Amino acid sequence: MLDGIVAAPTSTPDRTLPRASRQDGSYPRPQMLRPDWADLDGTWSFRNDGDDPAWRSGFPGARDIVVPFPPESVASGIDEPGFHPVVWYSRTLSRADIDAAGSGPAAPRLVLHFGAVDYRATVWIDGVLIGTHEGGHTPFSFDVTQALTPGATEGDLHTLVVRAEDDPHDLTQPRGKQDWHEDAHAIWYRRTTGIWQTVWLEAVPAVAVEYLRWTNLDQATLRLTVRLHGVRTGGERLRVEAVWHDDDRVEHLATVESTIGDTATEFDVLVPVARQANGQAQDELFWTPDTPRLVDATVTLLGPGGAVVDTVATYFGVRTVGIDGPRFLLNGHAQDVRSVLNQGYWPDSHLAAPSRQALRREVELIKELGFNAARNHQKIEDPRFLYWADRLGLMVWGETAGAYEFSPRAMHRLMREWMDAVERDASHPSIITWVPVNESWGVQEIRTNAAQQAYARSLADVTRALDPTRPVVSNDGWEHVSSDIITIHDYEGVGERLARTYADDAARSALVGGIGPADRRVLVGGAQDHGQPVMLTEFGGVDYQPGGRREDGWGYTSATDGDDWVERITALYDAVRASSFLVGSCWTQLTDTMQETNGLLNADRTPKVPIEQIRRAVTGH
Repeated sequence: MLDGIVAAPTSTPDRTLPRASRQDGSYPRPQMLRPDWADLDGTWSFRNDGDDPAWRSGFPGARDIVVPFPPESVASGIDEPGFHPVVWYSRTLSRADIDAAGSGPAAPRLVLHFGAVDYRATVWIDGVLIGTHEGGHTPFSFDVTQALTPGATEGDLHTLVVRAEDDPHDLTQPRGKQDWHEDAHAIWYRRTTGIWQTVWLEAVPAVAVEYLRWTNLDQATLRLTVRLHGVRTGGERLRVEAVWHDDDRVEHLATVESTIGDTATEFDVLVPVARQANGQAQDELFWTPDTPRLVDATVTLLGPGGAVVDTVATYFGVRTVGIDGPRFLLNGHAQDVRSVLNQGYWPDSHLAAPSRQALRREVELIKELGFNAARNHQKIEDPRFLYWADRLGLMVWGETAGAYEFSPRAMHRLMREWMDAVERDASHPSIITWVPVNESWGVQEIRTNAAQQAYARSLADVTRALDPTRPVVSNDGWEHVSSDIITIHDYEGVGERLARTYADDAARSALVGGIGPADRRVLVGGAQDHGQPVMLTEFGGVDYQPGGRREDGWGYTSATDGDDWVERITALYDAVRASSFLVGSCWTQLTDTMQETNGLLNADRTPKVPIEQIRRAVTGH
């Protein structure tokens, strides 16, 4: 087994559901678990030297690649960082894989899942087209029951083939920080092509729960949205049971059972948490960064006679997010957001985490450095990172990978992928804000172009329509057209000058009503200052290279040594702490990333100075 890849659990005879809030971080869909699944990561066959339709049934002359690492990366075993407009993958699916997925009389359907394939994927089994998907950061799945019917092939072995198309020059593709030049330049990095999140197989009942979403309606009521797949007979019921494990105490919070319509495939169930109706005890259950309490739940589909048809394990957090004038609120209380910019990029595996344990360690490191939040930058992160953020207590800004062209095709692609991302991640209590656009990328003329203003406004509005429970930032950094939080990017390197810009209400009025850092207006397109919260969502970026300078390494300012570096960080944070109106900040950045040597950590995640010194600079104590 590849080091760092955690095997899926073996088949459990009694199909006991795992406890979702205490899973080990390997399950690819952490908020909807079944007992069994087959992990298809590991060694596959690979070609990137052509594009032959005959390869859909398998191909000769293949090399080995380690999935889910992209071919540009060292971890994949290919290590070719150049352009890969088309790549092909192949793997045998065996009876052992099908058994591990939990296939049996109670779970006769087989579903093939892909966490993410960049950018356009086509999938075949035994040469038969299974389906296609476009979008490099969002999951997709296919029912492959018929393709994997026992006896369909000799020896019960099947050939799974994936073709991935990723045009490196197509700027209408949402690509985030992936460079369209052959070599990384400026603030962009080497590409991540093809499969870069887990591929897995799951057996499910004939009628099964396909999707769950938890929504905090208030501090005492949640709405559970359930989507089913399969041909129903009618008369089914849905039971939801919620349990809170508090140290050695187990408290049953709610049991709701509801009849569902005979033909409905998606429906909502209200789940009241009665103990939260008493305001004196509400704080005991709230999810916060300091008290990341999670509630376990089981969702059971019952047949007309009461027999169990399907059961899945899930979890949720009881918490609300909002704004009240200039304040950002968590559970109705003012919350300071102390965030770090997280590129989610590793030297040897690029956008793919080098191991599942690395996702947990990333969250732990962010908290150890003194932060209570992370802005996952230009990347729809692996859901298992969000699980650890939920469990360990880290607030997250949900952001998408931007495109760099303004055209109908670019708009359609980004809008669709962003909507899919919001739907995938909306249940995570850790996510506190949505960010569909960054620094006018893809809308470079937004200051004067009414069409681009309308597009950014529509992205913000569709996000609010999909999820009215979280604030939305229409264009992070500047040139806001419709933002619930006014966010500003400012790489001023001298603490005293930064302090003057953010000192008091007069400074706020001058900043928000005029031209801000980077010579960009803060508000455009008729946007108004309604007294919203203001956050400095990119600042710092101080270069320091303790292991010896790389020729192309850079930051927005540079330190001469470790002491100078800590002093600069402290001075900039002192300026933020002295502001009378800033309610949040985001330091650039967590780690050195290729030529950007302005991380608090080296690229290998080791701290540049003792971590206690960084924490004191960040927190002020």
